[in-house]
Amino acid sequence: MSSLPAVSAEDVIGQSPRAQFEAFLDQHRRALHDCVAGLTEEQARRSLVSSRTLLGLVKHATFVEKVWFDEAITCRPRAENGIPETPEESFILGDDDTIATVQQAYREACEASRILTASLELDDMVHGNRRGPLPLHWVYLHVLRELAQHCGHADILREQLLDP
Repeated sequence: MSSLPAVSAEDVIGQSPRAQFEAFLDQHRRALHDCVAGLTEEQARRSLVSSRTLLGLVKHATFVEKVWFDEAITCRPRAENGIPETPEESFILGDDDTIATVQQAYREACEASRILTASLELDDMVHGNRRGPLPLHWVYLHVLRELAQHCGHADILREQLLDP
């Protein structure tokens, strides 16, 4: 299924705050990545609410990883990262977007985020965010909050698809 790490929050109870942050992030990354597993392309693209599709949520999560880790750490602009300027644009699916291609892009973005943060400490400042300098632990918490929100949304959409 997924090649994203499968560490659970319970596995890191006695470990460092960094290990705990990363386990929670990876648990939500995996949940969002896997929300389209086993669906048809049509199901993954079906709009059950006016605002989002499951596949669009996973595509947006790639944008989230690149904004909050790549852009924030490397200071590279969004155009150079190959991502849209606005979050709203990041949900839009192109004709060439499939479950496989969107999941692959997301896995690659998550792995790139892990690599970019590996040498940083939680209190290190990242300077490429539009808000200004932010400590890495704040970025972790923000991404975790966003992933949790999208995972909840994905749970509801998936339930609507599979139990209409």
